[in-house]
Amino acid sequence: MAGTADSPFRALCKSYGAAFCIGEMVSAKGVCFEDRKSKELMSISEAERPCAVQLFGCNPEDMAKAAVSALEFNPDFIDINMGCPAPKVTNNGCGSALMKDPFLAGQIIRAVVDAVKLPVSVKFRKGWDEKSVNCVEFAKTAEDNGASFVTVHGRTRQQMYSPSADLDAIKAVKSAVNIPVIGNGDIFTAQDAKHMYEYTGCDFVMAGRGTLGAPWLFAQINAMLSHGEELPPPSITERMNVMLRHAESVCSQKGERNGMLEMRKHALWYTKGLRGSARLRAEFSTVSELHELSLLAEKITELNGE
Repeated sequence: MAGTADSPFRALCKSYGAAFCIGEMVSAKGVCFEDRKSKELMSISEAERPCAVQLFGCNPEDMAKAAVSALEFNPDFIDINMGCPAPKVTNNGCGSALMKDPFLAGQIIRAVVDAVKLPVSVKFRKGWDEKSVNCVEFAKTAEDNGASFVTVHGRTRQQMYSPSADLDAIKAVKSAVNIPVIGNGDIFTAQDAKHMYEYTGCDFVMAGRGTLGAPWLFAQINAMLSHGEELPPPSITERMNVMLRHAESVCSQKGERNGMLEMRKHALWYTKGLRGSARLRAEFSTVSELHELSLLAEKITELNGE
């Protein structure tokens, strides 16, 4: 979700009923060097609370120092990413690479927990690869070192994002620890969330990729879990209005030029599968002004009979 789950998008998800949000990944080393971009990534608006600053790194001292620096932005908790599979992260011993060194991971968690008087959560995967599935032991290490809760993605790092997430791994972690467990992986519909809850017994479900172009997924999940109601997807008109509202928020924060560069990928997600979207893909990929996006939204709405 790095590069997509920025403050405007998080606030939009919160407006649809997300229980809480987690900020984009921030490098502890970058924070220690007082990198300007890192500070921007740690900013939290009131509209997205409760919200965490998410840190990654492989040095306990750097992680502790970064967590203290994050307090400037008044996060509701600190999230430690030990699950990112991206090569540029794992090649430096960070993210899911830490699953190969549970002892160091424990030192990092303890350092952050001792440094701040906030809840600290840890996100990790099923394991590094199928030969080293260690999510249960890893969760116990997190708990023993003071983590308030953990999030488990049901795939190994080697698997990246396919095949389907292993719900048995999440279930095993839930059975092994006394702290809350959040299940993660393949939450694209309200039924996906319901099934994960019922099968694993997890305390919360984290939705990531399934919300891209569909932040209303949280409202659908809440309706399903609260009273078994299956909310239909929004109409095309509503969908386009959400996209434009999202764009206005991004542009307000980042300026129209930079905002529209950010919105290009979101526009493709919002219009995916709609009649005419393939033909207009090139135009959505090059929009540079809000009014251009508005005109394309009108075209999509008309092509879909609304």
